[in-house]
Order: sequence, then C-alpha cells, then structure tokens
Amino acid sequence: MAMLRAGPAHGARPTPNPLVRASASTSSPWRRITSMLSISSITRCKSNDRSLSLRHPLPRCCLSLRGSCKPYLAMPRGNILSQFTRAVDTRNGMLTLILSEYEEVLRCLSSLITKRTRGDGANRGDQFDLMFDYLKILDLEDAISRLKVIHVAGTKGKGSTCTFTESILRSCGFRTGLFTSPHLIDIRERFRLDGVEICEDKFLDNFWWCWNRLKEKTGDHLQMPSYFRFLTLLAFKIFSAEQVEVAIMEVGLGGKYDATNVVREPIVCGITSLGYDHMEILGNTLGKIAGEKAGIFKKGVPAYTAPQPEEAMTVLVDKASRLSISLQVVSPLDPGQLGTQHLGLNGEHQYINASLAIALSSTWLKTTGNSKGINLDQDNLPEQFIRGLSRASLEGRAQIVPDSFAQQLNSNIGDLTFFLDGAHSPESLEMCAKWFSHVIRVDSLNSENQALKNNYIRKGGHPNSLGKEYLPILLFNCMSVRDPQLLLPRLVNTCSHLGVKFHKALFVPNQSVYNKVSFDAAAPPADAHQSDLSWQLTLQRVWENLVRSEQDPGETSEYGGSLVFPSLPLAIKWLRESALQNRSTQFQVLVTGSLHLVGDVLRLIRK
Repeated sequence: MAMLRAGPAHGARPTPNPLVRASASTSSPWRRITSMLSISSITRCKSNDRSLSLRHPLPRCCLSLRGSCKPYLAMPRGNILSQFTRAVDTRNGMLTLILSEYEEVLRCLSSLITKRTRGDGANRGDQFDLMFDYLKILDLEDAISRLKVIHVAGTKGKGSTCTFTESILRSCGFRTGLFTSPHLIDIRERFRLDGVEICEDKFLDNFWWCWNRLKEKTGDHLQMPSYFRFLTLLAFKIFSAEQVEVAIMEVGLGGKYDATNVVREPIVCGITSLGYDHMEILGNTLGKIAGEKAGIFKKGVPAYTAPQPEEAMTVLVDKASRLSISLQVVSPLDPGQLGTQHLGLNGEHQYINASLAIALSSTWLKTTGNSKGINLDQDNLPEQFIRGLSRASLEGRAQIVPDSFAQQLNSNIGDLTFFLDGAHSPESLEMCAKWFSHVIRVDSLNSENQALKNNYIRKGGHPNSLGKEYLPILLFNCMSVRDPQLLLPRLVNTCSHLGVKFHKALFVPNQSVYNKVSFDAAAPPADAHQSDLSWQLTLQRVWENLVRSEQDPGETSEYGGSLVFPSLPLAIKWLRESALQNRSTQFQVLVTGSLHLVGDVLRLIRK
C-alpha cells in the first residue's frame, strides 16, 4: 500500500506557492504522477511549497520534484519524463531526476519569445496600447503612477548610466529599484533591489502573481504579452511590492513603443549617446533613430542628453521644444571632481555616462524634495555622489577576469586573462578597442618595469615580471542582423592605431540561444561538428580580408591566423591548452561583439 504524506514541511512558508496550493494537502496529484510513471507503490513522500520527493522500491529510482507538478498532470502517460532538465546518479547508485520550479519559470518565459525575426517590420509599434490592458489586468496602474521613475533611452551607455544613477541614489540612502537588459547569466540580474539582483524566492512569488493573472485573463481575444513586455510588467510589480523610493528604468529598444514607456509621468528622462543600431526597426538614419528615442520625453518633464551628432541633436531639440521641455546637454565629467577616487566602470566613455547620471540624480533629488542634507553645489560633487560613482559595478562591460582554471592548476603555469566587453555597434566597439588597448599597454609597461627591477632580461615582445610575452587574441561573434563590415574594421583599426595587433582571431557560435531563457550554460550540440557555422565562416572571411588589407607589403607579421570553432567550450579548451603549452606567454583574450557571447564565456570560465 502506498504511504503518502502531504503538507508543508518544517520551516515552510505558511502561504503556499501558487503552483502547488491546489492540491498540496491531498494525495491525488501525487497519485496521478505516480500513475503516469507506472509506479505501483511509494514508500515515502515529502512535500512543501517548493519541493516534492518520491521514492519507490521497484526500479530503485528516486524522483525529486522541486516546485509543482500541476502543469504536467494532464499530460499523456510517460511524457512527464521529457520535462526533466538534468539527470544525475546519486552515490547509492539510484537515479535522481530533478525539475526545479525556477527552471519551470524559465520555460514559461521562453514560451513568450516571439518567433519573428528582429528585422520584421511588423515589430514596429506592435500594438503598444496592449500594455495598458495588461497593466489593468494586473491592477498596476495606480502603482506605476506612484513610482518615482528615472527613464533612460539611448544606443550606447544606457546600462552604465542607469547603474551609475542607481549607485548614486543608493549612496544617498534611498531604496532603489533598477531594471536593465539584457542579462548575462541569470534573468534575475535584470531586477535589482538596493543594488543586488532580486532573490529567487521574491522573483518566483512575483512571477507567478503576474503569470497566473495574465493567463486567466488572456486568450484568443488578447494574447499573453511578449517576453520583454512581460519582464517589464514584472519589474513594475516587483518595484511596487518592494516599495522602492526610486525606480530606474532602462529602455529595451527604441523608446516610443518600448514597454517601459507606459510610465506617463517620470521624474526625469535621459538620452545616452546615439548611434546606428537596430536600424531594421528604428530606421536607417540618425534622425529617425533619435525620433524613436525621444519618444520617452513627456510634457513638462525635465530631460538631459549626452552630446549627440548634429542630425540626432536637431531631432531631440525639436521634440523637446514641442513638449515645452528645456533639453539640457551634459559635458563629460572632469576626473578631478572625483578627488582620489575612480569611476567604478572602466573606459573613457564612462565619463559621459557618469555626467548624465549625475544630472539625472540631482534632478530627481530636487524634484522629489529629497535634496536635504546633500550638497548639490555646482562646483563640487557631493560625497555621496563620489561614493556612488566609484562603487558602481556592471558585469560584461570593460571587465577583466583571470581564468580561474589556470589559477587552480598553478598560478605560475598557463597565464590566461579574459577582457570582456559586450560592445556590438561600431561606436561601442571603437570604445572597447580603446579600453582594451589602454589596459593591456598599461599592464605591459607596469610588468616590464617590474621585470627590469627584478633584473629580468628582455628577449623580445613585452615581458611581464615573470619574463612572459603578451599575446592579444580576439574571441568574437555577433548577431547575423549586424554588419561585420562595419564592426570589425572599427575594432581592428582603433587597436592598430594604438599599437595593438591581434595575434589570432577565434570565431564561435553563442552557447545560449535567442529563443530560450536559461540560467545555466547550454550544452554544446551532441555532435558539435554538425553545427551551422556559416555565419562564423562569414565573419572569418571578413576578418582575413581586413587583416590582409591592413598589412604593408614586405612587412614581417606575427599574425597567427584565425580559427572557427563549432562550440564555445571547444574554443575555451583550446585557449587553456595553448596557455598551458606556452608557459612563457600571457594570453590576453578580448571577448566582444555580443553580450550573449560575454555571458556565455562568464558561465563557462566560472564553472
């Protein structure tokens, strides 16, 4: 006879998770699942609001289900096994299958990703007014009107500007909410409370709160919101539930029709540097792109912008004038204003982003009446502002990460460092090239001075303190909607002008996929050599043509060629093996072209 025990385990929350509340106190759902699995008897069953585990003696299998099984109760017999995302053998030889509630949420989110290509003209607008229907279903209309929002659009530097702004206001003592995109590893990175990504429990509770209500009220007459729209609605729900004092909202794409633009009365708006990106949606001129970005301007709401090309600035000023806005242009921050401190985000372009963040923060403080005790003198930055700017952090932007694998083996064997920057437009790749060239030249000079101090003999190249030579390598991929003929020359030429030439270039497909949300590195194809590498081969051809055109006749080159790898793990493996086999060389790998690629690399090197 089956022995079933149900109900909250010790320490479980008194309010059950929405997914399992329907039958947590009865045996029927668990009996239904055991029937699907052809389990005739159960010797133990435990459940709470986050997990369920079953053990039965017949095939000596242990089944662990974290979260609810309710969505799978109506599935045909046997299909439930296909829902498990990983299987591991336990030490006692019993097979354990695990399905987490978090993975279930990610599958739900993946179902919202539209199948249309980004270049599909139907993406424009896309029934923007539906966002207000979704807000009504979720009863978030009044909650949004009470949020004190800072709204930021732009092509380059949106995430950095929002990060600086959040850090400044948090340093001033306010409870902050920050919504940015995309995420690199975990989707919870998009939702930050007081500078920290939302914890899993709060994320799950708020997700199901939104998901269940929308599922109940949508159907043929009103479809579920698309992926980014749902995430934006979720951000508003989280920030209102957590009662943040300021909500910093980064536009996802464009501005006028972006999901974040349901905010009718933000406190202040900002436009970061504009450039050519998402042209298939926003338009193929800077004027058209600027017009979309200026769509976040609201009548009477103060607005600031970074310096812009004339064509873009003309459009921004005209839009602001028609809304009775005095659009103000910020100047790059003088590093001297930071005193002995430095910006928390690297790169000379960050001084513009920091200056815009200062303007947005100052205006928010004054407009909301929260400037008391904060010296907003024009000549000197308040101490809280300096602290916020210096402590700001944002992964995947001008980030340096030594490879932990080589360090674990032996700190003196195999020197491999990754320089990560998610630049993916011509302008941002130029900034990335300047940053990379600067940091490796400074590193080289510092190491060379140390080497001479320690009486090491220079034998060519750029030795560091252990007599090593530096080898810059490019690890690159970009989305197929982008033009490598515009991206790669900007990167290569800028590096070359600054004295840096890549020894080798590696081209790889991304691990993550665009139509699935995951929190773990996606496994490479079962047969990686069967991967479609046509795009990577195209990138390689563009690269090789570029390198040949840059090389002077008769010039002796140390260029080592380019490689296409069928998967990112194989490329990382090759780099690690090369570092171990060339112990006198420091491999400096610039990872750029795609934030997806940067996130995938971070996943792999941290595993």
